[in-house]
Amino acid sequence: MLFASAFVTILVVMDPVGNVPVFLSLTRDQKAAQQHRAALQATVVAASVVYSFALFGQEVLHLLGISVAALEVAGGLILIAAALELLHPPPTGQGRAQGQANVAFVPLGTPLLAGPGAIAATMVYVRRAHGIGEVFTVLGALAAVLVILYLVLRFSGVLSRLLHDNGIELVSRIVGLLLAAIAVQLIATGAQFWAVHGV
Repeated sequence: MLFASAFVTILVVMDPVGNVPVFLSLTRDQKAAQQHRAALQATVVAASVVYSFALFGQEVLHLLGISVAALEVAGGLILIAAALELLHPPPTGQGRAQGQANVAFVPLGTPLLAGPGAIAATMVYVRRAHGIGEVFTVLGALAAVLVILYLVLRFSGVLSRLLHDNGIELVSRIVGLLLAAIAVQLIATGAQFWAVHGV
C-alpha cells in the first residue's frame, strides 16, 4: 500500500508524459544519440536531487523545527501550484531559452523533473515511514518512477508520434487533476493532525 501510494504520487508529480513536449523542444537540434544521452543525464540529475533530499532532508527539517503536518501542508500547496500549471500550461517555449549549458541538467533534470513538488512529496513519504523497511519501500517507489521517467524520455519521439500534441495535452490535464486531488489530501491530513494535536 505504501509503495503504491508513494509510486503513484511521485509519478504524477514528475509527470513523465507531460514533460515529453518540453524534452523534445529543448533537444530538437540534437541527434537521436544525443537525445538518448540527454534523457539519461536528466534522469540521473533528478535522481541525485530527490534522493539527496529524501535521505538528508529530514535532518534539515529537524534542525529547523518543522513538523510533519507543516511539511504536508506546504507540500500540498506546492503540488496545487504544479497541478494548476498542468491544467493551465503557459504557451509553448515561454520562459525556456536554449543556451550553451547542457539542458539535461538545467532545466530538465531540475527544476522540471526534480522540482519542489517531487522533493516535497518524497520527503513527506519518507517522514511518514515507520522503520527502515518502509523507508526503503519509499525509495524503491522513487526508483521505479525514475526508471519509467527515463524510458518515457528515451522513447519520447515514439510516444509523441503515437499520442500527437492533443493526446499529450489530454494526458497532462488528467495528471493535473489527479495531482490537485493528491494536494488537497495532503493539506487535509496536515490540518487534521493540527486539529487533534495542535500546531
